[in-house]
Amino acid sequence: MTHMVLEVKESLEVRCNQMLRNMEASLTARDRVGIQDFVLLDAYTSESAFLDNLRKRFHENLIYTYIGTLLVSVNPYKDLDIYSKKQMDTYMGVNFFELPPHIYALADNVFRTMLSEFNNHFILISGESGAGKTEASKKILQFYAVSCPSTKLLNNVRDRLLLSNPVLEAFGNAKTLKNDNSSRFGKYMDIQFDHQGGAVGGHILSYLLEKSRVVHQNHGERNFHIFYQLVEGGEEDLLRWLGLERNCQKYSYLVQGDCAKVSSINDKSDWRTVRRALSVIEISESDIEHLFGIIASVLHLGNVKFEADVRGYASLNNNQEMHWVSKLLGIPTQVLQQGLTHRKIEAKTEEVFSPFSVDHAVYARDALAKAIYGRTFNWLVNKINESLVNKDSSRKTVIGLLDIYGFEVFNVNSFEQFCINYCNEKLQQLFIQLTLKSEQEEYEMEGIEWEPVPFFNNKIICDLVEVKHRGIISLLDEECLRPGEATDLTFLEKMEETIGGHPHFVTHKLADQKTRKTLDRGDFRLLHYAGEVTYCVVGFLDKNNDLLYRNGKEVMRQSKNAIIKHCFPSSEPDSKRRPETVVTQFKSSLVGLTEILMSKEPWYVRCIKPNDAKQPGRFDDVLVRHQVKYLGLMEHLRVRRAGFAYRRKYEIFLQRYKALCPDTWPNWKGTAAEGVRCLIKHLGYKPDEYKMGRTKIFIRHPRTLFATEDTFQVCKHKLATRIQAKYKGYRVKEDYLKQREAATKIETCWRGLMARKEREKRAWAAKVIKKFIKGFMTRNQPACVDNSEYLSYVRQNYLTRLRDNLPKTVLEKDSWLTPPPIMKELSQLLKKLYIRHMVRKYVRGIPPQRKAQLLLKAQTSSMFKGKKENYPFSVCRPFVDTRINAEDISIKVLQMIRHEHIKYSVPVVKYDRNGFRPRLRQLVFTQKAAYLVEEAKIKQRMDYISLKGVSVSNLSDNFLILHITCDDIKQKGDLVLQCDYLFEALTKLSLIANKQNCTKVVQGSVRFDIQPGREGFVDFKSGQESMVYRAKNGHLTVESTRTKSR
Repeated sequence: MTHMVLEVKESLEVRCNQMLRNMEASLTARDRVGIQDFVLLDAYTSESAFLDNLRKRFHENLIYTYIGTLLVSVNPYKDLDIYSKKQMDTYMGVNFFELPPHIYALADNVFRTMLSEFNNHFILISGESGAGKTEASKKILQFYAVSCPSTKLLNNVRDRLLLSNPVLEAFGNAKTLKNDNSSRFGKYMDIQFDHQGGAVGGHILSYLLEKSRVVHQNHGERNFHIFYQLVEGGEEDLLRWLGLERNCQKYSYLVQGDCAKVSSINDKSDWRTVRRALSVIEISESDIEHLFGIIASVLHLGNVKFEADVRGYASLNNNQEMHWVSKLLGIPTQVLQQGLTHRKIEAKTEEVFSPFSVDHAVYARDALAKAIYGRTFNWLVNKINESLVNKDSSRKTVIGLLDIYGFEVFNVNSFEQFCINYCNEKLQQLFIQLTLKSEQEEYEMEGIEWEPVPFFNNKIICDLVEVKHRGIISLLDEECLRPGEATDLTFLEKMEETIGGHPHFVTHKLADQKTRKTLDRGDFRLLHYAGEVTYCVVGFLDKNNDLLYRNGKEVMRQSKNAIIKHCFPSSEPDSKRRPETVVTQFKSSLVGLTEILMSKEPWYVRCIKPNDAKQPGRFDDVLVRHQVKYLGLMEHLRVRRAGFAYRRKYEIFLQRYKALCPDTWPNWKGTAAEGVRCLIKHLGYKPDEYKMGRTKIFIRHPRTLFATEDTFQVCKHKLATRIQAKYKGYRVKEDYLKQREAATKIETCWRGLMARKEREKRAWAAKVIKKFIKGFMTRNQPACVDNSEYLSYVRQNYLTRLRDNLPKTVLEKDSWLTPPPIMKELSQLLKKLYIRHMVRKYVRGIPPQRKAQLLLKAQTSSMFKGKKENYPFSVCRPFVDTRINAEDISIKVLQMIRHEHIKYSVPVVKYDRNGFRPRLRQLVFTQKAAYLVEEAKIKQRMDYISLKGVSVSNLSDNFLILHITCDDIKQKGDLVLQCDYLFEALTKLSLIANKQNCTKVVQGSVRFDIQPGREGFVDFKSGQESMVYRAKNGHLTVESTRTKSR
């Protein structure tokens, strides 16, 4: 319990310390990390203040900032740990302004608003190339994939929505000078939700794919990713089937930018992702084969070369490339060749094929490549839409994602930049209209008087571009369609004639002297809402026409490739009228997009690129200022700040700040509006600083809100201290009462338990004692019920004591514990077993050298134990291999017995046969004989065969007599020797000579042969001291002291 209380106290302290840190941080955070909503910026009209706030947040890795509900996102060019599953969970279901700005907050707010109001919404993601638009779109899709309800069907739709991104990126994105993964098409994706918020379908619209990139790339740029992914990542079998080599340098369409390899792009990995995504989107294997066949055919088509024949007409000189194009598209080679080198001209009822010049042939080839790729891209978008189609006819709500190219200003701006910037003008016009509309509607809904907002209306620029008959688009189409030699310069002249007086249009011819220096003769300049952009008219007519000759379409219709047949259907009208130009098609698609967006509630993500070098932590003021301008952020901020900077629902405002007024704290009993009125009266708001709407409070100046917020942060500390004190007292008192109650219960239970245990213990003890006494009284009777437990106890007790008092060695065998009468027989058996066990254990533990020593001692024991007095003293003296080292024996002697291996040698004293004079000698045992050696002489050799026996006395002397067979009178007789190592020498002799029973222990006298026919005697007796002498009777007398028996 005490441990729990300590834990509670510690957690309280941690929470309170955290609250204190948050309070202190909030008072200084605005100076350090800026304001998280630009609407609360005091100097809201100052572009410098805007940039300063953006810079502060960027350097603190706070890449998101609000302008009301608009989200500004700055690309950090590094990975930030703010996109985890934990972060998604944090932002799910939370009030939009409750947490720091994040793209998840915007995505969640759109989702919850859609569910609550059951209407359609769209999120417009804009910014220049490299600002992070595609990544923002991915993050929103990932958030919906996690936050939406999950079923097997919904998961399939979710996976297809997510995996449509890598497919479209592969086919529609490319490396540009500004961005390694730049979207070269506009994309609008509708995500359809059911009434529970589950993603049940989707639809994608694409706009203005940059088809010219297929055939031409500027230096430092690449073609679309899919070409490099196929060449670098395609399987060997696939490349072989497509006729491709794993080398991008082999293909003309891939090397113009001179950067086929990019460090930030892993084409092999991306190829695997695309292959998996195509399967998930449910594109059949057959269609995938045809799709890659088309991609490969475009590469082969780029390698087709033309040469001029003698008449100057184009002819083909690369049959191998034509073979692969023919094979992959399923078109006969001759048909394909004619389509690339001739143009079909219809004159009334006749058809004439006019040959191309080399330049026209190259144009026709590139036009065909662009048409093939462009139509294949549209087919792919349609296939993705088929996999995302929602088959349920019930009403669905929609969230649209518009990821479209931002305003582009390059050193040289061409037709593509003109279309892109026109698109941005239209979106800016829509943006201002929707923003003003939403602001005005909110004011009217809340009953607040609407104050007109001054803003730049870019309708004048939109009209300059799109108005009928006099707009730039109309003039461009007229110049493309008129007969005669129309060129880019004639188009420029026509614009000068028609719109030359427009304040937002200028050319070299129309400009003043100063401006003329900044314009080339083929340039015109438009003053867009975001600033001036100079366009070069070169290529405008060709890019706008984007003509594919009629016979080129007819050639494609003969294809056996299923996708090509679908893209060039025979049912396609083949009228002689020219098709719509690119800019007209784009204008029509923009009108359609505008209608779609006007029908939905808008949300905005504005992406900003902090620097051109893609370096993390670097903030380029000039570049960012330019983007802030053309993204219209200052314009939007002015619209939002035109009236009131801050507006919140009464309930939310009161919930946050009610602690600042004694009347509203801790609980307000009346309506939220009355509570807010009471609160602001206490805070001293001036009448011109706020307005009370129907459901919201409107605060005019940010400083009013900041003063309120700072007061609240200070108040939080006091409140935290009071709440902490109350909470601590409440918890401690509650814990004390719980502990006291628990202690009483535990004490009661414990006492009862101990009493029951004591009673049971005593009853058991009385029963055991009674049985023990009865068993003791009948212990000597035969086993019965009365004494069985007692006898068992006696047995167990004896065995337990015996276990603890077992002899430690074999020599302690007599210390065996005395058994009780009933255990005597078993005790004897156990004693025998245990002694055998100890002996066996001892024997097993003897090392080989020690074992050999014991065998010798055993032999000695069998020969002398109980027979000779001084034998016990020899037991403790270990035997050695020899008593004389080889170096102590004369070399001459060793040479004489070199053929015999010396087994043992020992120093002895030899007594002469006549006179018994002692002589020091060496007794050497070899394999065959024993030798008596005197320095360098062998005095006597005794073969073991001739050794009759050995005699020793039973006393404590060291004498031995070697009896030798003497057949010849010249032979020497028996030897009388004295040896200090008697037992060792005789044991060695018995083993070496293999005569274990030749040694005899005698009493009294020993007869020996001095020589044949002549005998002598040695008398052995005990005396006071040891001595050897010749007795008067001529016998050798050996007197030895008597030893004490051991």
